[in-house]
Amino acid sequence: MNDLEQKVWQTIVQYQMLEEQDKIVVAVSGGPDSMCLLHVLKQIQQEKLPAIELIVAHVNHQLRKEAKQEEKYVQDYCEKRKIQCFVKEVNVLEMAKEQKKGLEEMGREVRYAFFKEIAQKTGANKIAIAHHQNDNAETILMNVLRGSGISGLNGIMPVREKKWIRPLIDCSRKQIEQYCEEKELKPCMDQTNFQNEYTRNKIRNIAIPYIQQEFNPNIVKTLARLSQIAQEENAYLDKQVQKAYQMVVLEENSKQQIVVDLKKWNACDVFLRKKMVIKILKNLTGNLTGIEKTHIDDIVRLCEKEVGNKYLKPNKILKVMVCHKKVFFTCEPNLP
Repeated sequence: MNDLEQKVWQTIVQYQMLEEQDKIVVAVSGGPDSMCLLHVLKQIQQEKLPAIELIVAHVNHQLRKEAKQEEKYVQDYCEKRKIQCFVKEVNVLEMAKEQKKGLEEMGREVRYAFFKEIAQKTGANKIAIAHHQNDNAETILMNVLRGSGISGLNGIMPVREKKWIRPLIDCSRKQIEQYCEEKELKPCMDQTNFQNEYTRNKIRNIAIPYIQQEFNPNIVKTLARLSQIAQEENAYLDKQVQKAYQMVVLEENSKQQIVVDLKKWNACDVFLRKKMVIKILKNLTGNLTGIEKTHIDDIVRLCEKEVGNKYLKPNKILKVMVCHKKVFFTCEPNLP
């Protein structure tokens, strides 16, 4: 194994990404990152984990004239190496217009839904994505610019839900491109990555090079260290939030209602209360769409007023009510 392959193997071992008998859907666009990922996983299969199975999933977004060539490139690579390959062709631009979503958001939704579909269809238990160290740095900077909390410093998690894995997360874009050149992979190049129409591209092509030149040439590695520290600290905080949550919750009714003890709730530190609000809202709705910091602060203040029956409706389906020394978090469509 060469240096990059050894580095990826160390990452896989460190985060316990793979085991014998794993079946892995590899997300492959045909670009340098995903082709490097696929090629390295193939080497690891041959040298370290012969019992794993690799399955490729490729999405043709039909956004560029080169898309069909990229699709064929991925299919040819897989055919040559006897790797099962699934392809989905979808007009993402048309879908984005129909659903009134941004092109990036729509493309991501389509890709991830397809990866999950193929995993279910083939019985795969892992999905490998080609995010790397530079992607992580870009994500952290984007989160900071958006005003995210401490959790935004996590960046891209190496493993999520014990299913989504990112074996290249400790590799830089430069290392990946060098690997592709050494192995003569000749990956497809998406020229839109060099167009500064989207925030991520501006951070990639303008902000990070400027920081490297004027402030810190090792900013990508620096942000990777920050990400690792933040992940460790947030993991500890999550455990404390879970302990507090178990202490205050009186009733959990599936996705409809969570009831907490008001006195025990207010005895917790305000930081824990805010974190518990986030946890409860995620448990009820699955996400925090439409929920802002002001909503969380309002809910905490509402619970501090122990006199009388009070309620808030942070969005169309959530209602938070304080009565009888309890706090009722209710999630129902079409609340009055």
